[in-house]
Amino acid sequence: MTTVIHTDGSCRGNPGPGGWAWAESVDRFASGHDEHTTNQRMELLAVIEALAATPEGDVEIVSDSNYVVKCFHDRWHVGWLRRGWKNSQGQAVANRDLWERLFELTLDAPRTVTFRWVKGHSGDRMNEFVDALATAAADAGGGRFAG
Repeated sequence: MTTVIHTDGSCRGNPGPGGWAWAESVDRFASGHDEHTTNQRMELLAVIEALAATPEGDVEIVSDSNYVVKCFHDRWHVGWLRRGWKNSQGQAVANRDLWERLFELTLDAPRTVTFRWVKGHSGDRMNEFVDALATAAADAGGGRFAG
């Protein structure tokens, strides 16, 4: 059985205060804050935190982040690794520290982790829930919250 987890990241100012969130359900979720970050970093951290909190079994991550989902669907990571962590323009891959952590939890994991894109702010109940959690974390500052 595959566990479905929705994730989202938020940032005020980009860079600025940010929040991340993941939720398997309205009863099992977590969110957190970073004082100075970017939206992309929060999107990645949401997935990392979700996978770390769900250490066993196959997982499907549902995200409105093309940045996260396309990396796996379009296999950006293959080129990055082949080029020594350079993107297609020859620049250093942004957020390498988080991508490395995420690859350990996905590409190197003894389980299957898949990604599905969902359009943000389109009425998907769980996407709206994690968006609200991430936004609240970005606005509130400090700490983590879990349910």
